[in-house]
Amino acid sequence: MAYRLGVDVGGTFTDLLLVHDKSGRTWSAKVPSTPADQSVGVVNGMMRVCESAGVDPAEILHVMHGTTVATNTVLTSTGAKCGLVTTKGYRQVLQIARSFVPGGLGGWVIYNKSLPLAPLACTIEADERVSARGEIVHALDENQLRGALRELKSKNIEALTVSLVNSFANDSHEKRIREIAGEELPGVPVSLSSEVVPEMQEYERTVTTVANSYVRPRVEKYVRNLKSKLSIRGEDVKLHILRSDGGLASAKSSEEFPVNLLMSGPAGGVTGAVWVALQSGFPNLLTVDVGGTSTDVALIQDGQPRLRRETTVGDVTVRASSVDIRTVGAGGGSIAHVPELTGALRVGPQSAGADPGPAAYNRGGSEPTVTDANIVLGYLPEGQKLGGDMELDRELAGAAIQKIADALKLSRKDAALGIYNIVNENMVGALRLVSVEQGYDPRDYALIAFGGAGPLHANALSRLLGSWPSIIPPGPGVLCALGDATTAVRDERARTFVRKFSDTSAKEIAKILRALAAEASESLEREGVPKSEMRTTWQVDLRYHGQGLRLSVDVDVKDLEKRGLGAISEKFDAEHKRLFTFALALEHELVTLRASVQGKAVALKRPDLARGGSDPKAAAIGRQKVYMDGKDLTATVYDRSKLRAGNKLKGPAIVVEMDSTSVILPKHHGVVDKVGCILIYPDGYKKPARKAKR
Repeated sequence: MAYRLGVDVGGTFTDLLLVHDKSGRTWSAKVPSTPADQSVGVVNGMMRVCESAGVDPAEILHVMHGTTVATNTVLTSTGAKCGLVTTKGYRQVLQIARSFVPGGLGGWVIYNKSLPLAPLACTIEADERVSARGEIVHALDENQLRGALRELKSKNIEALTVSLVNSFANDSHEKRIREIAGEELPGVPVSLSSEVVPEMQEYERTVTTVANSYVRPRVEKYVRNLKSKLSIRGEDVKLHILRSDGGLASAKSSEEFPVNLLMSGPAGGVTGAVWVALQSGFPNLLTVDVGGTSTDVALIQDGQPRLRRETTVGDVTVRASSVDIRTVGAGGGSIAHVPELTGALRVGPQSAGADPGPAAYNRGGSEPTVTDANIVLGYLPEGQKLGGDMELDRELAGAAIQKIADALKLSRKDAALGIYNIVNENMVGALRLVSVEQGYDPRDYALIAFGGAGPLHANALSRLLGSWPSIIPPGPGVLCALGDATTAVRDERARTFVRKFSDTSAKEIAKILRALAAEASESLEREGVPKSEMRTTWQVDLRYHGQGLRLSVDVDVKDLEKRGLGAISEKFDAEHKRLFTFALALEHELVTLRASVQGKAVALKRPDLARGGSDPKAAAIGRQKVYMDGKDLTATVYDRSKLRAGNKLKGPAIVVEMDSTSVILPKHHGVVDKVGCILIYPDGYKKPARKAKR
C-alpha cells in the first residue's frame, strides 16, 4: 500500500496528515515544533502519525512539506554572509534601493532602515556592460574580476550573488562569472539573477537574488538533512516543498531557488481551505489561519486564491510569486502587555512561541498570552489537552492574566476578555488589507478559520466583518498539512518584453507565451508529471505607456489569438478601474510575460458525514462556565467526532477535537454540513441580496 504525508511546520506545533492514496482515508497528528532543527519535529510527527495509523513509515512514498525555514531565516537575520557582484558603477544598488520610506509624510523621522542582506563591504564590481537589447557593449574583464573575487574571499562569505545590469537580456557574463567564482571561491554557492528572476529593474532583481543567496545555505542544509532522515525510513520516498504560490517544488529546486519558499507555510493553509470550502459550496472566502505566533489571511475569489508578484517578509520585499497573504503578529502565543507610558492594553506582536510558550504550558513561560486568556474565559474546557496530549495549567494561566488585570484595575475575566477582543481587532485589520483595501466587500465572502487557534476566534471575526457563514473545517488544526498533501507540482517561467501595443502583435506575444509554457513543462516532466495532467495559465504585466505602475492580468492564449490585443487591454482597464476608479485613454505597454504550469492535484476522497437530526445531544459531553460579551454564561461542550450532518448547535457552545477548539457565541448557531464543516450564522440570519464583485 502507498501513503503520502502532508507536513506543516509552525512556530509552535508541527502538523501532519497521512493520506492513503487509494481509499483517501486520513490520519492526523500534532507534535511540538523543534525550532533548533525542524526536521526533528517532522520525523517525530511522522512516527507519531504512523503509529496511530498502524502504518510502517517505509510505506510513505511521498512527503509534501510546507516549511518556514526560509521565512524565519529572514525574520531572525540568521542567514548567510553574502557577497555580491554587480556591474561597474552599480555597487550601491541595494543601498539606493527605491528611496521609499514607509509611513506618512513624516515617516522618515522614525524610520530605521535595515541593513542590506549583502553588505557594501562584501560587494564588488565586474568591469562589463550589456545593453537592454542584449548586445555586449563592454566585454567582461576576467583578470579584474579574479582580483576582486580574491579580495572577497578574505571576507569569508558563505554565499555569492551575481546581478549584472541587463542580464535578463543576455546572461553570458553572469554564467562566466559563476565559472570563475567556482575556481576562486570553491564550495561557495552562487545565485545568478538571470536564473532566479530574469526580469527588468535592477534593484528588484538584485534584492531578490541576494535574498535567495541569504537563505540558501540554511534551506539547503535543512532539505538535505530532512531527505537523509526520511531515506532511512524508506528508500523510495519523494520529497517536495511547498512554494509561496501554492505549488510544489522538487527538493533540488528548493535548494537552488529557496527565495520561492518565503511564504511556503501559509500557502498550504490557503490551498487546504479552498479544497474544503469548495466541497461545502463556498467559492468566495476570507481565510484566517491562526497559529501560535501569527495570523495569516487571504482572499479567495471563485475558488482561486489571489496571487501577487511580490513577497514581503519583515521589511524585505522580493520579486517572487506568492499567494496574496497578509500576516499580523496575533496568535495563541501573542503576549499581552500594558505600557507604562500609555496605560493602554496591547497584544503582540511579541510571542511566547513554542519555547517556553504560554504560561499554561508550564514550561517556564510567565507572560500573559492569548491562550491564557482563552483559558480564563472558559473557551478551552476543563480536561482538554492541547494537541491531544499537552496538559494545560489553569492556575498558571490565571496568574499570568492577573498581571494585566492589576495593571488595568479590572477583574481577571474582564482583562482576559479585553485581550480576546483586541487580538480579534488585530486580525480584522489584516483581513481589511486583503478585502476592503483592494475593493472587495467582506460581507460578500464566507470566512473560514483554521490553525490551532482559528476556530476560537472565527465567530467573533465574522461578527466584526459581517462575513457569513463562519466555517470551521474538519481537522482545522492540521488544515495546512491537508493543503500540502493535496497540492500539485508547479513551475513558472517569465520573460521581460517591453513593447508598446503598436510595436508588437497578438501573434508574437502568443508565440512567446507558448514557448515559456514549454520550458516550464519540461521541468515538470523531469519530476514525472505526465503532459496529460499539466494545466497551463498565462499572465502578462501591463501598464499605460509612460506609467511606472504595472498590473498583472490573466491571459487566455486562444482568446488572445482570436480577439487580438484587446483581450489583454480590456482586462487591464477593468482592473485599473477597480483599484483606482479610473482608466486612461493611453496606449498600453507590455512589461513581462509569464507562464505557469501545474500538475494534477491529488484527488483526495472523503466520504460524506453520516446524517443525523437537528438535535446534537448525542455529541454533548458536558457543560462549561464561560465569560462571553461581559456575561457569565454556561456553554454546552460537544465532541466533534460524534457530530452528524444536520446537527444544529445553539450558542453558547464549545466544540472540542484533538487539534483545535471551536467557540459559538450567544445568539449564534452552528450547522453541520454533509462534509463535516460547522457553518456558524447569527440567529435569524438571512443572506443579503449582494453579489461578490470582481
